[in-house]
Amino acid sequence: MDSLPNYPIRINKYLAHKGYATRKSADELIHKQRVFINNKLAVLGDKVQEDDVVEVRTYKNDAKKKLVYFAYNKPRSVISHSAQNDEREIIEMVPELFEKYRVFPVGRLDKESHGLIILTNDGRITDRLLNPAKEHEKEYIVQTKLALRKNFKEHMERGVFIEGYTTKPATVRILNEHSFSIILNEGKKHQIRRMVAALFNEVSDLQRVRVQSIQLGTIPSGGYRKIEGDELATFLKALGLSN
Repeated sequence: MDSLPNYPIRINKYLAHKGYATRKSADELIHKQRVFINNKLAVLGDKVQEDDVVEVRTYKNDAKKKLVYFAYNKPRSVISHSAQNDEREIIEMVPELFEKYRVFPVGRLDKESHGLIILTNDGRITDRLLNPAKEHEKEYIVQTKLALRKNFKEHMERGVFIEGYTTKPATVRILNEHSFSIILNEGKKHQIRRMVAALFNEVSDLQRVRVQSIQLGTIPSGGYRKIEGDELATFLKALGLSN
């Protein structure tokens, strides 16, 4: 799940952490007057506050740029972006998409989690999908090491106090004594793992299976499929966009 350092944060670092671009290419976008903070054109050195709305805009007359969207099944042990040392990151796993379309992952899953991540070259959706104020749904299937307590569902749905913060209400469905599904509309760092730990258990497996209306479905680990047609139209409409 997505997280950022303490605010305020420089705009180029913000875009890099959101997975849109490297800091260098973020600076290029700012130079090209494509980045806006609260509907105001961003300049190099601007800082972003937590409640700011950041957009990277594309235009219909962009030369030969075709907006594309893919549902990707991130394997375990793969970094969403900004890999260190010998770590592998998503872009290295799908070089054909990066080379042809210059896609980037929207948001992240931690290294040992797996499942759905959206890959796109459409900078419009980054903040619209990740901004906590938008409250877009993400669904996960979680396995635990210990059996779930009887009041587990109640506590998870009501909100769990983790390190000075109470999580927002969630929707939980118990699948069996060691697994459950959860729908969140926020994405604190390692949120589900920390919530489960606060309730005296431990996550053994965590898979994201849905982002808004986009389902992981039967995509194999490391595989992807194109999001298009009615599925794409529904997804973009929920973000206030059109293709």
